Amino acid sequence: MKAKKSALVTGGSRGIGLSIAKYLAKAGFNIAINGMRPTTEVTSVLEELRDFGVEAIYCRGNVGDSEDRLRIIQQIQNNFGQLNVLVNNAGVAPLERKDILETTEESFDRVLGINLKGSFFMTQMVSNGMIAHQKIDPDFRGCIINISSVSATMASVNRGEYCISKAGLSMVTQLFAVRLGDFNIPVYEVRPGIIKTDMTAGVQAKYDKLFEEGIAVQRRWGEPNDVGKVVATLAKGDFAYSTGQVVLVDGGLSIGRL
Repeated sequence: MKAKKSALVTGGSRGIGLSIAKYLAKAGFNIAINGMRPTTEVTSVLEELRDFGVEAIYCRGNVGDSEDRLRIIQQIQNNFGQLNVLVNNAGVAPLERKDILETTEESFDRVLGINLKGSFFMTQMVSNGMIAHQKIDPDFRGCIINISSVSATMASVNRGEYCISKAGLSMVTQLFAVRLGDFNIPVYEVRPGIIKTDMTAGVQAKYDKLFEEGIAVQRRWGEPNDVGKVVATLAKGDFAYSTGQVVLVDGGLSIGRL
């Protein structure tokens, strides 16, 4: 009997990551979610995921730390035996929004260490694992999905380090799409727009007004479910011949208009 496919969603215990985890669970994947909160604080989240009839585990750790990344992957290996889908979703905003003329090295290093470095080396580790698994199981199928942001191409001068981290993640997608092409492991970038989450709670009034004024073609906030549905579709293999591509989930925010 073949093992059920499994997926790791970094930063998967809340917000966009949790919605992604739910849609993957609904699609039949065993789920590993990662985060920094104590295990006791995600018990109800795990129970909710298990209600879909799949196994769900919590892998606590900082993806920006090499030892934590190794522990996360080992925990998944011990529980599921294989990892078919990696969703690099974990990301942080600057602790304090500052103009790029005032950005600190501490903030820059923190944001890029988690959002970019962590995602790059998690992808490297998982890619090598997928390649190795293919050698013992030719039917193995895997994919990698990076959750970027419209900030990869839209400049916000009061959070430049975040924009740079997401622009870098876009190149990570292209690099690994090219490198993993020979192994038939597609790599995708999902690029959300303005999504209603904890990260955007502090600027809700600002964007409520901007949506009313038509900042996006679709005059509403994006919801985590909008992203989750797209990721699950990619993970199921419905776009197997589209490696390296960007899927925008932004309600038309990035369409140039006169």
